[in-house]
Amino acid sequence: MSNRKRPIPDEFSSSDRFKTPEKGVSVVRLPGSDFMQWGVEETCRYLRSQGLGQWEDAFRAQNITGVGLRYLKDAELEKIGIKCLGDRLQILHSLRKLWQIDTEPNKVFNDPIHGHVELHPLLIKIIDTPQFQRLRNLKQLGGTYFVFPGASHNRFEHSIGVGYLAGELVQALNERQPELLISRRDILCVQIAGLCHDLGHGPFSHMFDGRFIPKARPEITWKHEHASLRMFDYMVEANGLKSEMKTYGFKVEEDLVFIKELILGKPLSTLENDAPWPYEGRQQGKSFLYEIVANKLNGIDVDKFDYFARDCHHLGIQNNFDHLRYFMFVRVCEVDGRKHICCRDKEVDNLYDMFQTRNRLHKRAYQHKVNMNIQIMIKDAFLKADPYIKISGSKEEMFTLSKAKNDMEAYTKLTDQVFEKILHPDLHQDELMPASNILKRIISRDLYKCLGEAKRLTLKDMTQKFFFNSDPKT
Repeated sequence: MSNRKRPIPDEFSSSDRFKTPEKGVSVVRLPGSDFMQWGVEETCRYLRSQGLGQWEDAFRAQNITGVGLRYLKDAELEKIGIKCLGDRLQILHSLRKLWQIDTEPNKVFNDPIHGHVELHPLLIKIIDTPQFQRLRNLKQLGGTYFVFPGASHNRFEHSIGVGYLAGELVQALNERQPELLISRRDILCVQIAGLCHDLGHGPFSHMFDGRFIPKARPEITWKHEHASLRMFDYMVEANGLKSEMKTYGFKVEEDLVFIKELILGKPLSTLENDAPWPYEGRQQGKSFLYEIVANKLNGIDVDKFDYFARDCHHLGIQNNFDHLRYFMFVRVCEVDGRKHICCRDKEVDNLYDMFQTRNRLHKRAYQHKVNMNIQIMIKDAFLKADPYIKISGSKEEMFTLSKAKNDMEAYTKLTDQVFEKILHPDLHQDELMPASNILKRIISRDLYKCLGEAKRLTLKDMTQKFFFNSDPKT
């Protein structure tokens, strides 16, 4: 039998047989690699880098710049003197690389919601920072995990999902409407915003900024989005990401502003069509990009698309909204002088399903009465422990639970693990026992008792009760 084995070629040594072949990737690095900004000379330089230098005189004679490359088709190339079909196909193939973002090997994540997710190398560098890895230890639904045993998912996988969907939506628009002139920079910025939009969440997510901080620091108005911007800046500086961004053709200062605008958005009143353009990262012609990650106009954005699907999956609740179908039917249209993401009228039922899913999630899970009870108990425990939990930050300064958000080095260390730190305090930390006792009640299911509830009156109810039904003699 041994003489029937296929012989091993001499050029392969025994050690080489066990090596995985390297991926063959052709990556062109050009200064200012956003091709939409190229002039004629940069365009000719790209042709030379692709081995097509014999045609640069034809491009130069026609004054073809980077903007014009998106519109070049076979017929136009033939008109400018490139007669051989093979040459034209080779040029078109090289030009398509400019607006395809996957010119480098992407990393693949196997996500339970979106399947196999591919992310650009720059996004991987962001994911591999301590500031982003912190999201592994923040429950997506906070205390809901104590009510729904399946709700154990974290902000980490949600953020990856939002970054992926942001890229899928903007690239779908790019492919169907090339006249929008969406650049690779635009696509990467939108993906980074989706990836980093939740960096500022505190322990147990919305419990921290919605319940704990308003009680611990009533003198301030603070939301997790504000911390997301500060954490993003800290992450970029601490990990030297500016140089990485330059490698991929970013205009760093401009694009960092754009990413933070995508995360935070603007108040609705500033987005009216007759109001002055409120953003600095991109001009009004790219207004539709601000409706992808955090849509302040109508709330239809990829952040909701991911957490609706992900939360329903882990909670065991039906999700009828199909975001993939939505991606197929959206287009950018000009409305009153601004470009907006619009949907076909026949897709209105799918959007109704989205809002119905949101309503169902709030009723059955997010505002479940036991969940609300547990969130209140965790908040009370945090308030009692606040002065005694010390977290080291920059310049060796120590911060309490409520003040760690003022220092991003300290905030990076603040996760759901503080629950265990309070529940099981170290020796000689008797001051934490009142807070620990509250958390022990959660673990043993000795929850607060409901003494009664009242329905909050609406303006209509108050009008009827206090005006129409009032005694005319009084």
